[in-house]
Amino acid sequence: MKGNALRDRVAIITGAGQGIGRSFALAFGNEGATVVIAERNVDSATDVAAEIIQAGGQALAIATDVADAASVAAMVEQVDSAFGRIDVLINNAAIFSTLEMRPFDEIPLAEWEAVLRVNVTGPFLCSRAVLPAMRRKQWGRIINIGSAAVAMGRPNYLHYIASKGAIAAMAGAMARELGSDGITVNSILPGATFTEIERKTVSPEQKKAIIGMQCISRAQGPDDLTGAALFLASESAGFITGQNLSVDGGATHR
Repeated sequence: MKGNALRDRVAIITGAGQGIGRSFALAFGNEGATVVIAERNVDSATDVAAEIIQAGGQALAIATDVADAASVAAMVEQVDSAFGRIDVLINNAAIFSTLEMRPFDEIPLAEWEAVLRVNVTGPFLCSRAVLPAMRRKQWGRIINIGSAAVAMGRPNYLHYIASKGAIAAMAGAMARELGSDGITVNSILPGATFTEIERKTVSPEQKKAIIGMQCISRAQGPDDLTGAALFLASESAGFITGQNLSVDGGATHR
């Protein structure tokens, strides 16, 4: 069933060619938003855009490297020129599934810097780039995708954990700066989310252990996150900003 909760809104979702980002894109398209799939893999981005269009929605795929300022600026300029507005930005693109688990003192410096460049600098560049369009309308929603693993102090992924801790902190600071512009900034902190993307580092035993930590005893899928994203992007969340919302089946509840 197609809704219209986000009708006339334009939403940019980075890294939306697969996994969690793809689920966000399909859900936003289903609620009437024009969805921009900003993705380095243009083929996968085009496939997701086609899914949305086939379902009766509107979508645009744009090849984007979030770690490159010129690429981000060109993407945002294309979106603003095409639609005259940018209402929602979901900073979803990240390096994770390809990482090998290893002690932090064994992480190559180049890998450390690549993770921080995509996972932290990317959201900074994208958020900065959309501000003129959001300020022009005095309305905007920036949603960072963090990780509930930060609260667990999960070992052997220090670059990933550091990056996700950083963007959760960024949401709070950005919220202070942008509230007067009608722009909210929040973070969603997913638990261990199992998608079509292969993760060689997670064994069946580890998956069982992860589920055992949760109050809801089943594996988390990407569709478990779309409700939170749709809410934070909506009019109903207009007085919520600077928050980190854990969506992890209760694994880290207080």
